[in-house]
Amino acid sequence: MKVLDSSALDALPSRYRAQFLNSISGIKSASLIGTISKEGQTNLAVFNSVIHLGSNPPLFGFTLRPTTVERHTYNNILSEKVFTINHIHQDIIAQSHQTSAKYDFHVSEFEAVGLTEEYLGSIAAPFVKESNVKIACKYLNDYVIEENQCRLVIGQISHVCFDESFQEDDGFVDLTKANSVGILGVDAYVQATMLDRFEYAKPDQPVSSKYGSQES
Repeated sequence: MKVLDSSALDALPSRYRAQFLNSISGIKSASLIGTISKEGQTNLAVFNSVIHLGSNPPLFGFTLRPTTVERHTYNNILSEKVFTINHIHQDIIAQSHQTSAKYDFHVSEFEAVGLTEEYLGSIAAPFVKESNVKIACKYLNDYVIEENQCRLVIGQISHVCFDESFQEDDGFVDLTKANSVGILGVDAYVQATMLDRFEYAKPDQPVSSKYGSQES
């Protein structure tokens, strides 16, 4: 088994090291974050860092690279205090990845990559019409990660839109039915497959499958 210590990691070429560490951390969420500026200019960007932070209140977060250069997503969120999170599925992975290109502020990635803006109710930020799972968040706060100057942006969920057929009786949303994909590294898109679900684990009791199998 290959072993790399901290000195070996530091010695890796920058882009190689980024690919290596981004991929070895595991499969991450694949989302398009939609925002809009005060002037009405829309923006869409792919992120692999959306995380669940709590259910009461319902909080999601995502990380941004240092704001030492212009970050259109961040600027729009600070201005309008709202953003959308749109799951990427297998039919839109190429368009979704293309949103990572450095478009000018006055260019909408929706139009540039061929995805459709969608507005629901009074939510100001655009959703991705083609997405199968869509979430609207109100901006609450962001925090600088002192070790690398990245930012953790915190949003409170205000709306969730999805097909009811994706959801099971206990509230669980099976994203494999939505064809949602994950991201391995920064440029590899992977399809999830449901292997099993398990009942609540208790000490000294066998692991019990929700789908019929059982292990001890």
